[in-house]
Amino acid sequence: MKRLFSKANLFYLATGLIFTHELDGMINSEWRVLPLTSWLPEEIGRTAYVWLHVPLFGIVIALISSSNLTTRKRSRFWVSAFLVIHGLLHAGFMVHPHYEFSSLQSNLLIFGAAVCGLIFLIMDKRDRSV
Repeated sequence: MKRLFSKANLFYLATGLIFTHELDGMINSEWRVLPLTSWLPEEIGRTAYVWLHVPLFGIVIALISSSNLTTRKRSRFWVSAFLVIHGLLHAGFMVHPHYEFSSLQSNLLIFGAAVCGLIFLIMDKRDRSV
């Protein structure tokens, strides 16, 4: 039987956290902080934020669930690396005047994904060195 705390399950948890964070991003008006959308009028920024996630999520899901083992492994590595960088970016953006991710829930989603991504990378490095 597969371990509950396997590398794959950790990655699935990380993915669930980041996808849910993007839902939380709607509540917290994340488009007001992102350099790509912050300069847009409110309604256009909100709409762009939503619709840009459709192809982004589709591509990420296709890559991390690819039947090609090499593609799947590399994609999971890079998504995990992104989660760590994403957490660092959020820490840096906390001083932005439009940053609204101050709730415990928001921080658990953001930094929980980052921690899961970091642990995944550590486990992945350990697996590759064995």
